[in-house]
Amino acid sequence: MDHRGRAYVVRAAGCLVWRRSAAGLELALVYRPKWADWSWPKGKLKRGEAAEAGARREVLEETGYVCRLGSQLPSSQYTDHHGRPKEVSYWVAKATDGVFEPNQEVSDLVWLPPDDAHERLTYERDRQLIPAALIAIGKDEEAGAVMPEQEKRRW
Repeated sequence: MDHRGRAYVVRAAGCLVWRRSAAGLELALVYRPKWADWSWPKGKLKRGEAAEAGARREVLEETGYVCRLGSQLPSSQYTDHHGRPKEVSYWVAKATDGVFEPNQEVSDLVWLPPDDAHERLTYERDRQLIPAALIAIGKDEEAGAVMPEQEKRRW
């Protein structure tokens, strides 16, 4: 509770980081050993930090990648492991540079096609962001290229 007796909402931000490879569109998933889960890179905002800045910071800290934010996605609301309400603001973000190195929070990073990412993600709330992300990525791509048909198939 805050000083006015209102429930304190934990604010966080993250990204569905993407790239194009010879295999097509790929999404970055991170493995967090503390929680034994596969998820999107995300984390709590620092006091006074804008959500966009926090999303970029968390991607860099957890993945080693610099990213360019694209469209904002629907937020995810849930109760955290301390029983507090949590709201995570998400964006699609194109990986522009970087190299992953295991770190204190994340032991592994995988680049997967959307169907495989859907299967690997631990939480349904994370899976639910994929359809909106695919639409946003299609709109955000620099050349305005239409997403290949095989990448739309499940979404």
